[in-house]
Amino acid sequence: MTIAPENFRATLNDTELERLLESSEQLSYQPDDEIDWDAPLDPTKYGLNPEWSTLYGTRLWSEMSEEQRIALTRHEVASIMSTGIWFETLLQHLILRSQYSAPYGGSEFRWALTEIADECRHSLMFSKTCAKLDASDYRPQRYVHELARLLKNVANGEISYGCILVAEEILDVMQRDWLRGEDVLDEVRTTSKIHVVEEARHMKFARMEIVDYLKGVSPTRRRVSAYVIAAAATFIVREMVSKDVYANVGLPRERAIAEAKANTHHHNLMRMSCVHLMDFLSEAGLLTPAAMRMYRSVHML
Repeated sequence: MTIAPENFRATLNDTELERLLESSEQLSYQPDDEIDWDAPLDPTKYGLNPEWSTLYGTRLWSEMSEEQRIALTRHEVASIMSTGIWFETLLQHLILRSQYSAPYGGSEFRWALTEIADECRHSLMFSKTCAKLDASDYRPQRYVHELARLLKNVANGEISYGCILVAEEILDVMQRDWLRGEDVLDEVRTTSKIHVVEEARHMKFARMEIVDYLKGVSPTRRRVSAYVIAAAATFIVREMVSKDVYANVGLPRERAIAEAKANTHHHNLMRMSCVHLMDFLSEAGLLTPAAMRMYRSVHML
């Protein structure tokens, strides 16, 4: 199913696109200049704010030693970054497809290539961070990986940019907390700062694209798009922290999975991180009853 060929769209505001391009020129980072990849990790610091751990506040967390907590958060952040690499690879494919027939001299085309360049740098810095953390190469489950392969080959229009937006919005709130965490590894704080600053532009562009693609569409198309975006969001959230992280740090796997699944503290953090996203989806007419059920299933709503 292909949604909305490009020649049926209105042209995005060139002034806004030029502002994004100017911002990218003035405020972008080179991770290799910001991070000392050879410096030893601080053994006392977490991979992410302890409050963002999937087990924080559970009975198992209270039984864990400080070393286990630090190790768990490092594997959790490595899993989240690995999921980020997976999804950034997918979204680059989506953006390239959307621009395949675009005017090559246009500001939208130039912005799209700028965003892809940003995503390549982000994936490289996430990859280097995971290697420095010496964490396992976490991947989505095989069936999710294959569903995403289908999505990147058939999605278009507001579905493409809706999927991009939900993934980036969820990570944005997490990383804003991580970059302020004095007990978080410097490497994670710096990568979070870079990602937050540069993804703010990407999210603005995604919102612009979604609104543009939805102008004058039928109610049926809007419902279908809302459902596909919500389905993609649920898979992204479920795959962010691999179930393998628990055994990899010496925790009882099944007990850890059960306690994480029932962790209301983490559920509340997820809902908090999605407030602005849900507001936007509602305004865009993409928060249908069917989509809301899916978001609630992963505590995004």
